[in-house]
Amino acid sequence: MAVQTISQIHAATKQALIAHGAGDWQADEVAKATAHSEAHGNVICGLQYVESYCLQLASGRVDGRVMPEISQPRAAALLSDAKCGFAQPAFAAALPRAVALTRETGIAMLAVAQSHTCTSLGYFTEQIAQAGLIGIGFTNASPVVAAPGGKTRVIGTNPIAMSVPDGEEGLAMHFDFSTSAVALGKIAMAKYDGRPIPEGWALDSEGHPTTNPEAALKGSIVSAGGYRGWGLGLMAELMAAAMTGSVNSLDVAGLKLPDGPPHRLGQMYLLMDTGSFTDRFGARFARLAQAVAEDEGARLPGQNRKAADSVDVPDALWDKIMGLGRG
Repeated sequence: MAVQTISQIHAATKQALIAHGAGDWQADEVAKATAHSEAHGNVICGLQYVESYCLQLASGRVDGRVMPEISQPRAAALLSDAKCGFAQPAFAAALPRAVALTRETGIAMLAVAQSHTCTSLGYFTEQIAQAGLIGIGFTNASPVVAAPGGKTRVIGTNPIAMSVPDGEEGLAMHFDFSTSAVALGKIAMAKYDGRPIPEGWALDSEGHPTTNPEAALKGSIVSAGGYRGWGLGLMAELMAAAMTGSVNSLDVAGLKLPDGPPHRLGQMYLLMDTGSFTDRFGARFARLAQAVAEDEGARLPGQNRKAADSVDVPDALWDKIMGLGRG
């Protein structure tokens, strides 16, 4: 295990992506997201994804040079067509226009369509909040979740994220969670480490609860909170796939498979101006935050969240990233 700075992680990721065919701007946007995940302890969405990015660039499963196409089909609706490229540049290209539109209209929708997996959804809603707006995001993924009572994979882990501005280009509240009981990556990590998973995370291929990560990966993940999480997962599916014209989770092969059809996933972001109806948003939030602060041991989602300047990276993983950078 060695300590690597976040700037080193950014540079190494960008170099690896460029070495496998990505354009400079596209690689930089993906590298920013990778470094951000590592800085916030989200290792599942960080360096562990870089090898799959590179393999998919080489196979053509993702286009690392395509430029997104932005259109405005309705007065308060923007569409960024990623054209089977990365989600990060598709979002970055449309965000300034979406922010300006929200300040004019009070609320706007920003859809990213036909994209590679966005990986960490909260990375995007955080940027919306840093611009002074509430950001809510939805996305879908390859199918791993069965309906309660069933055993057939129908939707992905389908995360939902929300970021609330603090008025100082920071976050007053922030959450990013899968609507499944757990992210798929945590089960994959348990398999890699040779340890069992908690009961209640997954079912085997016959629909029986299992603590065996290998059986879980062949079966399905359960929804968080049963029917409650299932409903939220379906909402994310409709917002991300149906609203953007992207594909259903059912039609996406494993996100890390090196070749095959492009992901063609979607993301939907709602941007809202806190002052559209009242000037009391800040006071109402402060009232809520104070009540939580007075309850010992309680906290708001994202409270005290800080980015690290450097992180520990397994030697084998870092060596692989450096090797990818050499092509």
